[in-house]
Amino acid sequence: MKQSIRYNYTSVRLEIDGLPDLSIGQLGESIGIISSWRLEIVGLTQLEGKRDHLETLMQVVIPYARHLVSNVRQTFGTSTSSVQIYPLTDGHKLYLRSSKPDIQPMTLKLDDAQLTDLVRCLDSLRMDTRVIVHWAIPEDVPLQRHQLEDKSPILESITPPALGSLLFLTFALLLILLPAPRINPPLIEPLPDKSKI
Repeated sequence: MKQSIRYNYTSVRLEIDGLPDLSIGQLGESIGIISSWRLEIVGLTQLEGKRDHLETLMQVVIPYARHLVSNVRQTFGTSTSSVQIYPLTDGHKLYLRSSKPDIQPMTLKLDDAQLTDLVRCLDSLRMDTRVIVHWAIPEDVPLQRHQLEDKSPILESITPPALGSLLFLTFALLLILLPAPRINPPLIEPLPDKSKI
């Protein structure tokens, strides 16, 4: 009855082990109860854990990546949560705390490619129709204008529309000041005098 599903991308491999949830009628190759998972990132330590650890990882990494795409670089997760991720000048730092008191926290440094592959694995898991699990992940909603970091000076944002308006007004004024073209009446040849014919 045990099922395993693997998600592979260039530098990341995520493997999920679980069982169908027979109490709600799941059958076949579906997974409704996740018993364990393993995450391998090339060049880094292998991670593993239970479903709640995986869900916490998804709750932190997926919103972090969404904000990063909008150029909002901020930390996700708190100093007491089991997973925390924050931006570096040359990558991303993933900080993992074990629920067991005798295990030291683990820090992983990810580059952009590794973060991208990790997000692709987590998204593939979240969207997989074979894994019938309700994930407590924040809904994907567009960022509000006040959340976006607009680092461009106000002069840079005003210059293009102001320059365009100035050019439009200049050309309109030139067209108004041009004299209207002079239209010469067409030359009409006189009709021949019939009396002289």
